[in-house]
Amino acid sequence: MAPQRRWFAPYRLRILLRAAFLLLALATLGLAVSVLQQEKQLSYTSYQASFRKTGEQISATLRHPAGQLALLNPPLAGASAPGLRPLLLPFPALDFDDQQKVQQAVAMSGCMRQFGPSASLCAAIGNNPWAGGFIYVAGSVDLARLVSHRSGDEVLNQSHRVRIKVSLRGRTYQWVAPFEEEPRQPGGPYAPLRGRLTGFNAADEGRKHTRPVKDFRGWMWQNAQCNAPAAGANPATCPRNAFFSVRLPVSVLQEDLFGDDSARRVWPPADLDQIRVSVVLLAPGENAVVLDSDQTGAASGFSLADLAPMLLPGETLRIEKVGSAGAATTPALVKLAGASGTEDASQHFLTALIRRLPVDTYDTPLTATHRIATPLGSYDLVLAGDVRSVSQSLSVVASRMAWFVGAMLLALMLAWLAIEIGIISRIKELIERADSVARTVKERGDASQPDLSDLRGEDELGVLATCLHDLLRRVREDVEREAIRAEQERDMWHAVGHEIMSPLQSLIALHGTEGGDGNQSARYVLRMQQAIRVLYGRASPSEAFQSTVLQVTEVDLTAFLRNVAANAPCAGITDVVFHGAPQAVLVRADEYSLEDVVTHVLVNAQRYRLPGTSIDITLDTSETSAGVTIANRGPTIAADVIGTIFEYGVSDQEEAGAHGNRGQGLFVARTYMAKMGGTIVARNLDDGVAFVLTLQRGAA
Repeated sequence: MAPQRRWFAPYRLRILLRAAFLLLALATLGLAVSVLQQEKQLSYTSYQASFRKTGEQISATLRHPAGQLALLNPPLAGASAPGLRPLLLPFPALDFDDQQKVQQAVAMSGCMRQFGPSASLCAAIGNNPWAGGFIYVAGSVDLARLVSHRSGDEVLNQSHRVRIKVSLRGRTYQWVAPFEEEPRQPGGPYAPLRGRLTGFNAADEGRKHTRPVKDFRGWMWQNAQCNAPAAGANPATCPRNAFFSVRLPVSVLQEDLFGDDSARRVWPPADLDQIRVSVVLLAPGENAVVLDSDQTGAASGFSLADLAPMLLPGETLRIEKVGSAGAATTPALVKLAGASGTEDASQHFLTALIRRLPVDTYDTPLTATHRIATPLGSYDLVLAGDVRSVSQSLSVVASRMAWFVGAMLLALMLAWLAIEIGIISRIKELIERADSVARTVKERGDASQPDLSDLRGEDELGVLATCLHDLLRRVREDVEREAIRAEQERDMWHAVGHEIMSPLQSLIALHGTEGGDGNQSARYVLRMQQAIRVLYGRASPSEAFQSTVLQVTEVDLTAFLRNVAANAPCAGITDVVFHGAPQAVLVRADEYSLEDVVTHVLVNAQRYRLPGTSIDITLDTSETSAGVTIANRGPTIAADVIGTIFEYGVSDQEEAGAHGNRGQGLFVARTYMAKMGGTIVARNLDDGVAFVLTLQRGAA
């Protein structure tokens, strides 16, 4: 009599699972709150460090010459007008006749404005009023080898030249400066060039006995290295970088500085933003414009507005100029604010929850002031931050975490429901069926059943163990039945092979046993007999071919190939041409298997060759081997397929099995060649495909 089950045995697993799932849910919520509190403390500390770092980065940026250039030239309403506006440099003046110094100064200050992919211009004035009140223009452009103006030549348009126009206070100054190469420079088409830009009044262009402008100074340099090297490039047209630097004498500005009225000596000029400079670089010829500063689309340089991306959400930056008394005397140059956060309106409860989490010294505003000294005064940078933005940024993270926490809780609930409804309740229903199966097994008395006594018990898993025992028994019986069926199938194929061999023996008796050139029918009957032996009683064609034992002897390869080419039309393969020496070439091979190999290759060549073309068989020999090349003209084999064509079952023919193309011909060829000690490979030709068979030479 079976022992009576305890009343609580079926409920132990349920109680344990329900308690475990409840603890997991509480632990998930507690872990989420703890992580948020720690993240808030870390975020607050990180924000303070980031706030200090932002202030240091902004102050370091503005202490750089490019930053000081932005401070000295605040953004103006008319800054987007076409043409150049002279910028106030953080340097007293430009050493315009020294290429290295000018390039270094404009590069450090960021004064250059980009015009197209290879051209840039800078118009500026120095911050020292006693430098003479000049306007400086510097530029860089890629062009062909400079053409120099000959001194004394009244025609200026036969050389490279710079035309400059300055407009201010209702006056216009215009100059044209042709390039005049300095003498005593190393010659040659690849030598660097250096020369003056001699300035003339544009109104006097073309007149006789025109004199240069006295205070106009300019230089132009061109590198020797070609920017687009190419074989056979013409040195005269190869683009090379040219850099020019010009000092423009503007009488209005000089009158302000050195006139009789000392009250007018104000530097920089109050109307600096209204001065416009136009620069046009011309190549030899009429109106051959290389660079024009009035063209649209010029890229702007660094400005104070570019500091905004450095600010975090909630931070503001105010820049003010400091007066002589040490306090701000003018309105703020610029006011910038960090990008607003992307707080989701539906997650305000998360922000409120985060703000309630205890963190030391929270909700305290942060401010920092940095002073930047420039040659024309000092500027205060007032950076203000709001640590409450930490809560807003954390709420975004918390909203993402809420999805994960919700997903985890949902997964726990689904898992509990799946176990409670989908497993435990179904186990109760299966108990009666399992008991019935157990009784059936007991009545049959299967002694070979697996021992699952260690898994049996009074709970649901014990009943499942009993059911598993019966399932394994049925599986074992199915396997035994399948083995019996496979054995019967092999016996059937053995009987079929035996019945086919009997009429073949009769055909051999009728046609004789010699397979020479005079008895081709007997030869093919013998091949059929050998094929039946190969497949006789085997499990699969591929295993049969691989387990076949060949009778390797010495075969006259020349006579064999000549005979194959002659008999090919009998197999429906026409225009097979053999190219080989008349002397005999002995190789080690099984004649019937070798004929199968060649026939499979010829069938493939026949299938893919172009109509009206021949299939060529070529015989090449060496001291130790002989090579047979079978080539056809037609489509080549794809590179990703040529390595797999010798595998069993590979065929590119649709419904290959219905037409007899089971993808085993080249597999048989490779298998037989390997058993004869040879190889077979395929390679693409310019106009077709070639298969190369290599066999070992026999005794001479």
